[in-house]
Amino acid sequence: MFLVFLVGHVIMISAQVNGPSGMRVLDGVVFTTFSEVQHLVYGVVDAVRGGWNGYVDLRAVQSENASLRHDLTRLRVQLQDERSLAARSRQLERLLDARDATPLTTLAATVISADPNLWSQTVTLNKGDRDGLQPNLAVVGAAGVVGRTFGSVAPRATRVQLLIDSNAAAGALIERSRVNGVVHGAGGTEPLQFDYVSNLADVAIGDVVITSGIDGIYPKGFIIGEVASSAIGSGLYRRIAVRPAVDFGALEEVLVVLDRPPDLPVGDAGAEGATVP
Repeated sequence: MFLVFLVGHVIMISAQVNGPSGMRVLDGVVFTTFSEVQHLVYGVVDAVRGGWNGYVDLRAVQSENASLRHDLTRLRVQLQDERSLAARSRQLERLLDARDATPLTTLAATVISADPNLWSQTVTLNKGDRDGLQPNLAVVGAAGVVGRTFGSVAPRATRVQLLIDSNAAAGALIERSRVNGVVHGAGGTEPLQFDYVSNLADVAIGDVVITSGIDGIYPKGFIIGEVASSAIGSGLYRRIAVRPAVDFGALEEVLVVLDRPPDLPVGDAGAEGATVP
């Protein structure tokens, strides 16, 4: 009771006594106490509000990031599509230039499939006998010789034996020195081989190799490739490797030469073998 009386007495005195600032001591104590409580409550509320706003903002940022990732993926796909179309346009432009540069009658065709067999390098075109195609017609691309039509020709499809096929060959010559020989494939795993060229012949690395026209299939003057290596052979002939001008792994559009050489009989003679003996 004494303590209660004492505290009450102090409170009554504080309510009547003024401090240095002119404010009653009791009011100052109460104000100071409650201001600290207010500071504490405000800090807690502000922290909760900041956390909630951060959570809401984070959810909004996550949603925006997901939308941006979706847009980025769509734009990347669109860019790849546009690059593919641009590459296709450039290839078609080069093919049209090649067609305009030759006086021969040609037919444009699209590669629709390729033989996965490593021992048989062939592709299938979307044109057939109803388009005038026959066996043993030369097939060329914008860069050079591709191969020849062979086998049975369907109404709307034709197979092409690529020049890199191990059974394919073509009469060829060095454009610079006019040295003749025969180029044949090596199954697609190695460069083309240039055979029957004398050890005494003038052949240098980088020489352009073109068709000679002696095989009766490929018109004269089409590019086959360039000499990649040339060395003296153990016998009478040089060992010459030719790097093809055509990228056979990226064939899409080709030209089929419809003009058949006059000396070549109509039919499929040697369709399953080499184009020259």
